[in-house]
Amino acid sequence: MRNRRILLPCLVLLAAVAVAQSAGVLSPAETKIITPSHYFYAGQTAPVQMRNAAAFRSASGKVVIAALVDVSGYSSAVAEKYQGLLVTDGTINVGGKSLGPGSFGIGGTPDGKFVVTDIGANVVGTADFTNDADLKRPVPLKMAVDGNNVRLYLGKKYVTLTPETK
Repeated sequence: MRNRRILLPCLVLLAAVAVAQSAGVLSPAETKIITPSHYFYAGQTAPVQMRNAAAFRSASGKVVIAALVDVSGYSSAVAEKYQGLLVTDGTINVGGKSLGPGSFGIGGTPDGKFVVTDIGANVVGTADFTNDADLKRPVPLKMAVDGNNVRLYLGKKYVTLTPETK
């Protein structure tokens, strides 16, 4: 009987780990566990909007997290190109630009560009947004699987993230 009490929780834990390690967009509960509550960027720390956070795990087990942050304390010049965070522990391709593991700021510009910056607010890459006219109920930020890629949506606009399989 004692062995059963030990064995059952271990089996449940192993099943949970196996589910958590599968490739694809993570559940809101899984995303909440791995997403930071605050994010350091350009010399300040801002709270992360957990309701506007998403994450995915690639087939190789690497994770990408994206979330919007409260940018009210930032200058308008910084807030113009920084609306959220992107954290990856693997290499991803964003609009033709390869990003290695690290922490980045993300945002959209009025002229339809997706901007990726380092945590010092320096632009490291841009990509064109694609407008998804068929999206019925846009939300501020979400991820959706698109074949071997993931679409990162900011409203009705998205960029494609492609995990590199090295």
